[in-house]
Amino acid sequence: MSQLTHLDAEGNASMVDVSEKAVTSREATACAEVRMLPETLQLITQGGHKKGDVLAVARIAGIQAAKRTSDLIPLCHPLMLSKVKVELTPDIENNRVVIEATCKLAGQTGVEMEALTAASVAGLTIYDMCKAVDKGMVIGEVRLLEKKGGKSGHWLAEAEQ
Repeated sequence: MSQLTHLDAEGNASMVDVSEKAVTSREATACAEVRMLPETLQLITQGGHKKGDVLAVARIAGIQAAKRTSDLIPLCHPLMLSKVKVELTPDIENNRVVIEATCKLAGQTGVEMEALTAASVAGLTIYDMCKAVDKGMVIGEVRLLEKKGGKSGHWLAEAEQ
């Protein structure tokens, strides 16, 4: 098993020095979901929510969160993202919104945390906008789906059962 990269020899937290790493194209995709009552999902998909377009606001929140990841997660490097895409797909059959976030850059460190943060904050935004009508929503299944680039190369999550 690999060593934890954010701890020095004495076990103290430290930011990883990436100055000697090569600049390469890096991309990561993460997902999350928000499960809710059928009536809540109907309100979202039919545009009847009094706060406005829930999915549009959640998309913007996810993009903004990816850009601010280093302000939220200790020891993350500030990155110059070249792409952030947040897709929100209503799944009527399973009473949920599926969120997929992709981040990309040419840089010296990966963008997994930015993709995970984007997906998470998009889910939190859906919850925030809809909590008045459905306090029982569940944000879950936040996980990395794929990463490309860097020393470790291409990684793909195992398919769900």
